[in-house]
Amino acid sequence: MKFLVALLVAVTSLSLFANEVRYNPKRLIVKLKEGQAMPAHHSIKRVQHLFERLYVLHLEDVKSLKSDFLNSDAFEYVEKDYYSNRKDKLPTAEKTIELDHKGNGDFNDPKLGKLWHFNNKTGMSVTRAYNEVINGKGAEVIVAVVDTGVDFNHEDLKEVMWINEGEIAGNNIDDDGNGYVDDVHGINTLSRDTDGNATGNMKDTHSHGTHVSGIIGAKQNNGVGIAGVASNVKIMGIRTVPNSGDELDVDVVESFLYAAKNGAKIINCSFGKSHNEGGQAVSEAIKYIGEKYGTLVIAASGNSSQDIDRRLTYPASFENDHLMVVASTSNRGGMSYFSNYGKKNVDLAAPGSSVYSTTPNNRYSSMSGTSMASPAAAGVAAEVLSHNPELGPVELKRLLMESTTKVGRFSSKLVTGGRIDLYSALQKALIK
Repeated sequence: MKFLVALLVAVTSLSLFANEVRYNPKRLIVKLKEGQAMPAHHSIKRVQHLFERLYVLHLEDVKSLKSDFLNSDAFEYVEKDYYSNRKDKLPTAEKTIELDHKGNGDFNDPKLGKLWHFNNKTGMSVTRAYNEVINGKGAEVIVAVVDTGVDFNHEDLKEVMWINEGEIAGNNIDDDGNGYVDDVHGINTLSRDTDGNATGNMKDTHSHGTHVSGIIGAKQNNGVGIAGVASNVKIMGIRTVPNSGDELDVDVVESFLYAAKNGAKIINCSFGKSHNEGGQAVSEAIKYIGEKYGTLVIAASGNSSQDIDRRLTYPASFENDHLMVVASTSNRGGMSYFSNYGKKNVDLAAPGSSVYSTTPNNRYSSMSGTSMASPAAAGVAAEVLSHNPELGPVELKRLLMESTTKVGRFSSKLVTGGRIDLYSALQKALIK
C-alpha cells in the first residue's frame, strides 16, 4: 500500500497532543463510528460538520479535553489539525531562460514563445494538439487552484476567473446561503469571520497561486501575455496555503469540499507535507469528492529530490484512485534535479523547471518546482475533459497515464515511466 493507515481508535492519554509536530491547538478532527452521536464536552465551542461522519471540533485548547472523552467509543479516530511544517520554501520568481520554440499555430499571445512546455520534443505537445487535433471549443471546465490565492484582476486571468453567480460582490451578505460571504471567485480559509467561517477575499499576496493559475488557463488569443494549456477553463481561487507554505489539514479539507460542491472537476494542489502522523481526513476527502462530485485531485510530488515511496510526502503518498501525482521535468527532457519521484506513488511527470507564467499586477516570470508541473498536468487534464466531458475522474486519470510519452530514465521512478502529453491523450480519447 502507498500509505499505511494508523487508526487512532483508543487514545489512552494526552500524548495525542505532544509537541513533536506543530498543530492548531484550537481544532480537532474526529470521525464518528456508524450510528454514534457526538459526545458532549464543556470545552467544545462549536462542532463543524465536514462530510459524512467527519467533524471538526472548535475548542479553546485541545489540551482541555480529557482522556475519557478521547477514549469514547463514539469515535472511529481522532486527529490533530497539523501544519505542513515544511522546510522548503514555495517557488518564487527567477530569471527567465529564453527557450523560444517556433510554430505557435494560431495563438496570438505575444509571450507564447517563452512557453517551452508547449513544445513537442520535451514538453507536452500542446501546440501540436491545437494545430492538429483540437477543432473548436469544448465544454467549460472549472479548475480549483488551492494555493496562495489568485490575482483575479490580472490581464491574462480576469476573463477566465470562476464567478459565483449566486453571490453579489461587496454587499457583505451570504447571498446564496452557502455559508460564505462574498465568495465571488472562491474563498480564503486563512481569513475567518467571528463565527469561524472562511471569508471571500482570495487575492494572492505571494505570487505562487497566480503563477499556477496562468499555467493552467491564462486566456488564449487575447493579444496579451501568454496562453494557458487549457482553452475553456474557469479558475476558482482558494487561498489555503500561507505565504510560508504552512497549510493546515482542516483548511485543505474544507477547500476540497468547497471546490467540488461548486462544480470544480479538477483541483490543483501545488503543496505538501513530509509527515502525516496517521491522518486520514485529507485522503478521505479526496475519495469522497471523487465519488460524489466527480472531481480529480492533481498534486505535486514535492521538491526534496527523494523517493516518496520510502520517505512519504502528503497528499502525494496517499493511496487514492482519485488522486494523480506529478513529478517535474526540465526543458532537456530529463527529470528536474529537485523533483521527488516514486515508482508506486508518483504517476507521471510534466514540465516544471523554468516555467513562464503570470504573476500579480499584470506581470510574468519563470518559476521552478513540482508546483509548476502539477498545474501543467492539470491544464492537460482540463483540456482533455473539455472535449470528453463524459469521463469520470478515474477514467480521466487512466487516460492521461496511458497516453504519456515514455522516457527510458523514468521507468524506475514513475508509475507510467512517462511525461504527460496533450496530443497523445486527445488522440487516445478519440480512438476510444
